[in-house]
Amino acid sequence: MKNTVTATELARNIGDVLARVRYRRESFIVERNGRAVARIVPAEPDKTGTLREALTAWTTSVSSNDPTFADDLARVNAADRPADNPWAL
Repeated sequence: MKNTVTATELARNIGDVLARVRYRRESFIVERNGRAVARIVPAEPDKTGTLREALTAWTTSVSSNDPTFADDLARVNAADRPADNPWAL
C-alpha cells in the first residue's frame, strides 16, 4: 500500500520519509493541492558482484593472457619522463 503525504508534510519530515523508504521499503505519493505530483519509491539495490566473481573475471579475461602486455608496460614506463621544470608553464 502506498502512503500519501502532502508536499508540506514531506518538507517538514523528509528525514523520516526517506528513512521509511530506505529501511522499510515503503512508497509515498506526494500531493500538492490535493493532486498527486510525485512518487517516492525505494531505489533498486546495487548490482554488485562478489569478490570471487571479480577475481574469476579478471583471471579469465583475454587481456590477462596477453604475453606482450608486460613488454607494453615496460615501453610505457621507459617513455614516461618527468618534466625538467614541473613549475614552468
